[in-house]
Parts: sequence; C-alpha cells; structure tokens
Amino acid sequence: MILSSSEEMEVVGEAADGADAVAAVRAHRPDVVLMDIRMPGMDGIAATSALRRLAAPPHVIVLTTFQADEQVMSALRAG
Repeated sequence: MILSSSEEMEVVGEAADGADAVAAVRAHRPDVVLMDIRMPGMDGIAATSALRRLAAPPHVIVLTTFQADEQVMSALRAG
C-alpha cells in the first residue's frame, strides 16, 4: 500500500508463494522484487535463486522476521 502510493514506484504484481513470484517476475519484468523468506511451497530463498538465473534478473530485497543467522545467510547466498 505504501509503495503503490508513491509516484516514483509502480507495484506490478503480488505473489502468495515463491513459484508465483517467479512467474510474476517473468511476466512483468520488474526492476526490484521485495521477497519474503517464508512462503508456502517454494520459499523466498529458492525463488530468489531462480530469479538470479534469469537472463536479466531483478534486484531482490529480502524481507524477514527471522533472527536466525542461517536463514539470513541462506538468503544472501541465494543472491
């Protein structure tokens, strides 16, 4: 909601899980993706890895409430 109210940004899609996120990125080709680590099915780490393999991958900002270092490190390794 906050992002869509900005004149400098346009929200082009939303996804409920990692597989939908990857499909939405392929369809809309955004510059930036906000990715949650915890999602049903394909999680945000696997989705980020899949996005990084695209020919023109978007920048990915990972959001999490996890405090576990391993989750954060896994997200960083994913790209």
